Amino acid sequence: MDKYEKIFEFNKKWVAEKLQLDADYFTNHYNDHSPDFLYIGCSDSRVSVTTFTGLDIGDIFVHRNIANLVPNNDLNMLSILQYAIEVLNVKYVIICGHYGCGGVHSAMESKSYGLLDNWLRNIRDVYRIHADELNKYEGEEKYDKLVEFNVLEQCVNVIKTAYFQKSFVKNGYPKVYGWVYDMRHGLIKDLNIDFKCILKKIQEIYCLE
Repeated sequence: MDKYEKIFEFNKKWVAEKLQLDADYFTNHYNDHSPDFLYIGCSDSRVSVTTFTGLDIGDIFVHRNIANLVPNNDLNMLSILQYAIEVLNVKYVIICGHYGCGGVHSAMESKSYGLLDNWLRNIRDVYRIHADELNKYEGEEKYDKLVEFNVLEQCVNVIKTAYFQKSFVKNGYPKVYGWVYDMRHGLIKDLNIDFKCILKKIQEIYCLE
């Protein structure tokens, strides 16, 4: 049996185990979709949010792309964000990067990657904004710091959007959190972004109520 066929064998066993514990497990999830979390993470196959958080299906609405970006011209990303806030009524938006991110590493190299350059430019813009601080570091530590700054700036990009601001003014949520997953140890690091301070600064310039 090859790896592809094993997926279907595992799926059957997984279904049987869930139904043994709860006969209505799949029916309940089918009839209700009300996650509290929107998770925006990297597409890296080594980073599985339901695995390292212990959350179950139905708990978290997920969007993933290279280097967990929230560009203001990505209609897919923005549509997901709007749907999560206005329709699913999520209470938390989490931007999660990870140390060892290939997208961040590529963005720090003086090398062209063709079409991918357009995407990596978002990370290079983060590098430009935080260059003075980043240049204090070297090697892997410098990459790690850019991963963190990238998460911070993507949190800012979420807070800039009209759907976020309107919901927060009306409801007091969602709140935005920045995480970094450390694949070297399996732990999540909360960057403890100053959400209220960022929101106040954003509203002075990007107020879209």
